[in-house]
Amino acid sequence: MQKVNFSNKNTEFFNILKEKVDAYFISNDIRQTGNLKLYIKTALLIFSAVTLYVILVFFTPTTWLSLLLSGLLGVNFAAIGFNVMHDGAHGSFSQKTWVNNLMGYSLNMMGGSVYLWKYKHNVNHHSFTNIEGMDDDIDIRPFIRVHDDQKKYWYHRFQHIYWVGLYGATYLLWIFVQDFTKYFTGKIGGTPFRKMDTKEHFIFWISKLAYIGVFIVVPIFRIGLIETIIAYLLISFVCGFIIAVVFQLAHIVEDAKFSTPNSQTFKIEEEWAIHQIKTTANFATKSKIVSWFTGGLNYQVEHHLFPRISHIHYPKISQFVRETCQQFNIAYLEFPTVLSAVRSHIMHLKQVGQ
Repeated sequence: MQKVNFSNKNTEFFNILKEKVDAYFISNDIRQTGNLKLYIKTALLIFSAVTLYVILVFFTPTTWLSLLLSGLLGVNFAAIGFNVMHDGAHGSFSQKTWVNNLMGYSLNMMGGSVYLWKYKHNVNHHSFTNIEGMDDDIDIRPFIRVHDDQKKYWYHRFQHIYWVGLYGATYLLWIFVQDFTKYFTGKIGGTPFRKMDTKEHFIFWISKLAYIGVFIVVPIFRIGLIETIIAYLLISFVCGFIIAVVFQLAHIVEDAKFSTPNSQTFKIEEEWAIHQIKTTANFATKSKIVSWFTGGLNYQVEHHLFPRISHIHYPKISQFVRETCQQFNIAYLEFPTVLSAVRSHIMHLKQVGQ
């Protein structure tokens, strides 16, 4: 698909908003990256993940306790992805590039590839949010239909029911199918990405093999084949389900827009920042627990406008975004709770499926 462009005729909205945000950091002498609280949270999440793994594999408790700890490890993995990998891959975790790169590679430790993720998420998704053929994050075909421009199948009428099981399988599909598909085709969502150099090829294969060794081979020898399969599937399901839900609540809900570029010019006739606001939703921003766990991804509007700013600053930035949206009469989409956002997501799936 030909690259989509946005209108640059009038960028007054984002210019005014950016001036407010920049002035806030300058006047308060605050850096836009993470701080000590984020670094302590990172240490806590990594330490707890290692502890859970060691307990499960080397000090295997009773069956029910093992199942509980496996579920907690899945939750822990999701939290690392939200808080550590996400900020690192966006370059907002630290002012030091090598620290951001190191935090980004936490995804490789959990079976993924941060190299591919940066193209899929940072480039395709953030640049072309909710645009068919460009945003790979909304391409869940043929299993899920998320908007009217996608082909409809008879089973989509039930997608508001079976989404639970499908979302739980996303983690396994991601690391064992989608990553390899992208790797061998050299494309993400039909768009070619820059070829890996020797170093990245090496990292891709070594990290995949290391992940299989640590989370599948070693546990098989320590606790047995069946036990390993059950625990691994539970960890994967919990992690995949949580990650999928959090990201879907940001864009696949009622009133979030899906834009179609002009068929001749391949242009979206509005500025990029306004497009981001119309295609993105926040949820549960008043909950400190949700914000802490999701790494500020419940502030998706602010994240899409300022992806290079750490999530720890989003509560303050949201004040400027709301104020500027009101000034320009732009709707700011937000759900008060996680439950209300999930309900809207289900209703959207049901409407599009039927």
